[in-house]
Amino acid sequence: MTDAVLVVALLLVAGCATAAVAHRDPARQALVLSVLGVVLAVLFTVLQAPDVALSQLAVGSALTPLLIMLSVRKVRRRPAGSAQAGSADGTRAAGSGEAGSEDAGSKETGPDGGER
Repeated sequence: MTDAVLVVALLLVAGCATAAVAHRDPARQALVLSVLGVVLAVLFTVLQAPDVALSQLAVGSALTPLLIMLSVRKVRRRPAGSAQAGSADGTRAAGSGEAGSEDAGSKETGPDGGER
């Protein structure tokens, strides 16, 4: 009986881990990672390691997916103007600091006004 439960738990872990890798959307990966954490906690319980199972529940199925989801949310909420310094009509503000914005003949000046 114990061997059958162990084999089922191992198959579930392998399936969840494969599903976590197969998804391309980070939000879905975080959700599958949470399910994987629960399945791993079950596996650790079957292997008679309840302390490791509780740690896995706390970190693997709650904390890590939460941090991933918060990171994905922050990246997706980035303001539209932060990626480019252009205005609506396509012109750039002076001194935008982008690598390709300088003319070939222009020279940089230091803080004292002298050329570098």
